[in-house]
Amino acid sequence: MERGPVPKEALAYFRAKQLKPAFDHRDVWKQEHDSAFTVAKAMRFDLLEDIRNGVDEALEQGLTFEQFRQRLTPTLQEKGWWGRGLAYDPTTQEYKSAQLGSPQRLRTIYRTNMRTARAAGQWDRIQRTKRTHPYLLYRLGPSENHREQHVSWLGILLPADHEFWRTHFPPNGWGCKCWIRQVSQREAERLIASGRVTTEAPPIETRTWTNKRTGEQEDVPLGIDPGWNYHPGADRKPALQATVKRAETQFKKTI
Repeated sequence: MERGPVPKEALAYFRAKQLKPAFDHRDVWKQEHDSAFTVAKAMRFDLLEDIRNGVDEALEQGLTFEQFRQRLTPTLQEKGWWGRGLAYDPTTQEYKSAQLGSPQRLRTIYRTNMRTARAAGQWDRIQRTKRTHPYLLYRLGPSENHREQHVSWLGILLPADHEFWRTHFPPNGWGCKCWIRQVSQREAERLIASGRVTTEAPPIETRTWTNKRTGEQEDVPLGIDPGWNYHPGADRKPALQATVKRAETQFKKTI
């Protein structure tokens, strides 16, 4: 699903992000990813920029994961960000032993950024074309083993602006390959007549989850990993505005 160059909307979404070093993936949360590029334990801006440039190249050129890994690994190894090492945690003000670069970590970085950028780019196109294609259809990806809840969402057909998509627009977790297909009014009518789709959103059951980095609690829908219960790109403008406001506030404090 990640192969091939991404649409221009997806690339624009990714390139609008600013670098934000973070020790833990829970330090940058949900909609913050619309305006921030971060990699846990990559605390130096030069390292973070190297990784972002590698992802940008993969997005633009449609590189496979292996091509992405082969190009980026030597740079990270040369700078010492590989294997286990010490990383500074500004929250606890301690240096901690942590997993830095590895093939598995690069795979997670590649998949996460490819899928969220594509999802954000697709949402941008959906907003432009929903007058002629007003419905979205939930589909399963090519995974060998699907999450039980994701299987239950297969075939859900709802208007593009339905509240269900605010939390359930894929990807819906680490490694999730589910996807959305945009549907015209005519096709929607045929699918409904065939009985192969569901036109009502299911009840959303949640569990309480605590972010141990911040102490904050939130209700996360069952079947969705914490941090993934948001819609990539849907809140991009508010997120960017919030980033600008924080920067302006910080600037005023320094003058």
